[in-house]
This record gives sequence, C-alpha cells and structure tokens, in this order.
Amino acid sequence: MTRRALRWELRKLAAQRRTYLGLGAAAAAPVLIAAAVELHPPDPTDSGIPFFLRFAVESGFAVPLLTLLFSSLFLFPLVTALVAGDIVAAEDHNRTLKTILTRSTSRSAIFGAKVVAAFGYVLAAVAAMGVAGTLAGGIASGFDPLPTFSTVISPSRALALIAGSFLVYAMPVLALAAVGILLSTLSRNSAAAVVGTLMVALVEQLTQVVPVLDAPAAQRWMLTAQLNAWETLFRTPLDAAPIVHAAYVSFVYLVVSLVVAWVHFVRRDITG
Repeated sequence: MTRRALRWELRKLAAQRRTYLGLGAAAAAPVLIAAAVELHPPDPTDSGIPFFLRFAVESGFAVPLLTLLFSSLFLFPLVTALVAGDIVAAEDHNRTLKTILTRSTSRSAIFGAKVVAAFGYVLAAVAAMGVAGTLAGGIASGFDPLPTFSTVISPSRALALIAGSFLVYAMPVLALAAVGILLSTLSRNSAAAVVGTLMVALVEQLTQVVPVLDAPAAQRWMLTAQLNAWETLFRTPLDAAPIVHAAYVSFVYLVVSLVVAWVHFVRRDITG
C-alpha cells in the first residue's frame, strides 16, 4: 500500500510545473555564477569578498561552493518551499483530500508517501545544483587544484569534499522541508505554506542582526545557521563538531515538524 501511495505522489510531482521550476532554478544558479565569474573575474587579493569567490578563476571547484553560500540566503529555501509547502495543502485546494483519505491505504502510509516524495525532490534539487555547479565551474575555470582556508587540495580531494559539502548542506534543507510539510498540513493553503516556509528561513536569517538573538548561543539553534556547517570540511585540521551539531539541530527540527504534521494529518476531519 505504501509503495502504491508513493508512486501516486511521485506521479503528481512529475505532473506539476513547480517541480521543474525548482529543479531548474537549482541547476541554473551555479551556471549563472560561473558565467558571472567568467565575465567579471574577481580580484584574488580582495579580502572583502567570500573566500571561495577569490579563487573561482583559479579553480572551477569553487563554483559549487559559492552556490552553497549564495543559495542559502533565498534560493534554496524557495526551491524547498515550492514543493514541501504544497505537498498536503494542494489536496485541500483541489478538493481531493477527502477522496484519498477514504481509500484502503492508511493515513499514515499516505502521509509517509508525501514526506518521501518531498524529501526525494529536495535531494534531487541538491544533487542537480551540485552536478551543474561542478560542471559549469570546470568548463569556465578548469578542474584545477582548489585553495582552501588552510591549504591547496587536489582535484580528486576537492571533488570528494564538494560531495560531502552537499550532503552536509542537505541536512538542514531536509529539516526546512519538514517545516514546509508541517505548514502545508496545518494551513490547508498552498500559498500560505510556501510563503510561511520561506518566511521561517528569512526570519531566522534576520536574527543575525537582532540584538540578543545574534548571540552565538542563540544562533546555534537557528536552522539556517546550519546551512554553513559544510565550510568546516575545508579547514585543517578537520573539526567535525559543527557538522555534528548541524545534524542534531536538523534532526530536532525535522522530527518535531513531522510528528506534529502527522498527528494533525491522521486526525483530520473529512466529514465536513
């Protein structure tokens, strides 16, 4: 029953335009960054610009890492919200929720299929951004050794660390998708859930300039702050603490959001 529900959710995702808009945006962003670097090469001596931007001309491996930096501000929260915020609320909008909840498939199985489908989309978007960024950077600047915060690493090691960076980045993104699923379930309105998910990410980022909330102790528990945990992979010696903490915070957001959403979903009154 769960497989059938999952196949149905995947077919619905494949039929929606917003799915391809999200995946397309994730793949297009690093291509645009690579083109910008090629047209306007940064000054490697300018310490006022992001570290990897300084070396984007020397090594194309810097491009996917730049994409991670810039996409965490707005792009990827939006890409995530497009589907996660719609995955349940769309049923209310299309008046199909009553139909699917009266099938022989359990409500938990239907909810689980929606979660897996949304998470699958998010991981596909992360992968699309990583692959497109690596290829676009390599074509524009070459697959040369990559300068890091403390040394210069070989192309093979750079490729491995980039893959690891996107995996680390995926943790808080999946947690944000869980928040989107929660808002989608509670609001019963796709637009409200999509905007709400995006606002959660933006408000958390704005806390960095709010007195008291900008303190390190407070920022440690902001989900968006975990989007930069991957940077520790490029420091020597490696300090895994930020990655472990990001995994823990992401896990808390994800579990709490999904449990609340599931309880609400399985108790949904469809008699009205």
